[in-house]
Amino acid sequence: MELNTLKPASGSKRARKRVCRGIGSGTGKTGGRGHKGQRARSGGFHKVGFEGGQMPLQRRLPKRGFNSLTREDTAEVRLSDLERLTAEKIDLAALKEAGVVPVFSDAAKVIVSGKLTRKVALTGIAVSKGARAAIEAAGGSTDAPIPQPKPKPEPKWVAAPQPEAQAKPGKDEAKAKADKSEAKAKGEAKKAEARPGAKPEGKKGKKSE
Repeated sequence: MELNTLKPASGSKRARKRVCRGIGSGTGKTGGRGHKGQRARSGGFHKVGFEGGQMPLQRRLPKRGFNSLTREDTAEVRLSDLERLTAEKIDLAALKEAGVVPVFSDAAKVIVSGKLTRKVALTGIAVSKGARAAIEAAGGSTDAPIPQPKPKPEPKWVAAPQPEAQAKPGKDEAKAKADKSEAKAKGEAKKAEARPGAKPEGKKGKKSE
């Protein structure tokens, strides 16, 4: 084999299609664009997914869920990866240097995968609940804070003030009228007794002697 005999494998390279080179070429005249229409014109381009003005498929279908744009920034680290490292104190820089996480990673989190039998001290690395238990069981430590449960939000509604109970006008008014008439009768009786020469009235149906 010599340099002048080197050539690509058969089928790996293919000649570029040359259009508009005569009718006999098979792609002459219209050059594979067909007759007239927007696709036959120069500059007649529509963006991918365009459907002639109607609502395109990617907008007709319902959307659900959420994909974080920063999900790739946090790399996952297995317990078996920590087992392979020789350093006892491990941080993000040590993981990048060892090739455990990508260089562009902004953070790392240890998950439960594999076994850890040696003592390690993690600094600036997040851990899951099971990974924390595995690290502490092996005699290691981590400075990741323990997540606290969120307090339950207080209800925003406020109880409406209850209307004061109003007295029923029927019985109370009748009682007040009765008391007033009785007081008036007593007042008239006292005035009659105070008059000179007034005779006391006896019982009804009997004449006073």
